[in-house]
Amino acid sequence: MPRTPTPAVGVEEELAPRLRLAIVRTARRLRQEAGSDMGPSQTAALATIERHGPLAPSELAERERIKRPTATRILGHLERAGLVERIRDPEDGRSSILSVTTAGRALLRRMRARKTAYLAHRFRDLPPDDLAALERAAEVLEQMLEQDPAAEPRARRGERR
Repeated sequence: MPRTPTPAVGVEEELAPRLRLAIVRTARRLRQEAGSDMGPSQTAALATIERHGPLAPSELAERERIKRPTATRILGHLERAGLVERIRDPEDGRSSILSVTTAGRALLRRMRARKTAYLAHRFRDLPPDDLAALERAAEVLEQMLEQDPAAEPRARRGERR
């Protein structure tokens, strides 16, 4: 049952921590359901390369908002696992670009399917009003993320390092 904030406490002060905790716990549960031993940083990097690649390691670091040495360590793991491949950048022979391998794409598909199946199973017992509320919450969260300039990589905002 939803709680109504008390007049002394605003919606933001009560809703923000509850929503944060629910999102964190849901994300943790979905990672567990994914059926992979990859950590969240590795999974995020692989998905980013799939979505935006091929990418230079520095572009990956920027998109993931991590330091270059961290990206290098993550990429090493993904390469050793055969999930990404590195090729020489045709525009700059000193650099490399990364792309997802067939095995990497297959792994992402399996992980996404397992997580989606988990949620779909949980949705089955919900009343229509709760499903409608979740659909609206997804829309609101998507809008919030789209409107967040901090979520955009610098290159897309026209900034350069």
